[in-house]
Amino acid sequence: MLASIYGAIVLGLLYALMALGVYITFRILDFPDLTVDGSFVTGGAICATMISNGYNPYLATLAGFAGGALAGVCTGLLHTKGKINGLLAGILMMIALYSINIRIMGSPNVSLLNIDTVVSPLLDEKIGIYIAVVAVVVLLIKTLLDLFLHTDLGLALRATGDNDRMIRSFGANTDRTKILGIGLSNGLVALAGALLAQHGGYTDVNMGVGMIVIGLASVIIGEAIFGMRRVWIATLAVVVGSIVYRIVYALALRVEWFDSSDLKLITAVLVIIALVIPQVRRAMKQKSVARKRTLELLGQTAGKGGRA
Repeated sequence: MLASIYGAIVLGLLYALMALGVYITFRILDFPDLTVDGSFVTGGAICATMISNGYNPYLATLAGFAGGALAGVCTGLLHTKGKINGLLAGILMMIALYSINIRIMGSPNVSLLNIDTVVSPLLDEKIGIYIAVVAVVVLLIKTLLDLFLHTDLGLALRATGDNDRMIRSFGANTDRTKILGIGLSNGLVALAGALLAQHGGYTDVNMGVGMIVIGLASVIIGEAIFGMRRVWIATLAVVVGSIVYRIVYALALRVEWFDSSDLKLITAVLVIIALVIPQVRRAMKQKSVARKRTLELLGQTAGKGGRA
């Protein structure tokens, strides 16, 4: 039990980078980007191919990030310059990346077994040390993202998602901020793919299927737990949401009548619960406020009747 929970925490931290990327497009830019399923594999494909060919693992990981960012930039260009619907632009890029990723790897999958990677030194350490190191890396990236979102460019990015017409009236180039945001988002997704490929010891062309759903689940679960009042709280909520998702998933798989093929069902149920809970809370709060207001009005009416 503890071993599966520890493993889930490690995976949750690694997937948190992907969830942060999804947060940028879906929550900050309000852009339905489906490139994620392809760029996740792109990061793993570039990283695994370079490492298997003798390149430095750290350089290969950075190259994976750059490859995902480039894929996001292409999606942004299709949307902003090509005037293609955002959803369709993401789908087209996702489809194109399937073939591109196979071209990069030279085969449907690449093995990293018995090859040194960035996580190799941690595999021989205790799981607590592994978790601590990964947590520090993820929190560092989260902090850098928080700092970026408070710069002038980051504020322009957030304003573009809130009201692109208004920010355009102030002279800001919304096309540039959209391209930047989508590129950064997919760069983080690809970085997660590169690290997970090294963690798992392989990369596969189909490993990105459903990543967008997992990312959304992490964002929504985090929102349900922490809310999204400030940027640093929102990004922290995404990280925690990713960990909670992986833990719940790991525990669900320990139930006898669940197996690994039920991942999509479990994910769907978790997302539905995370979406419904805030709505129920809001409805209960509104009813409570309305009841309180009614009692106040009744008290005021009774007071006036007594004076009369």
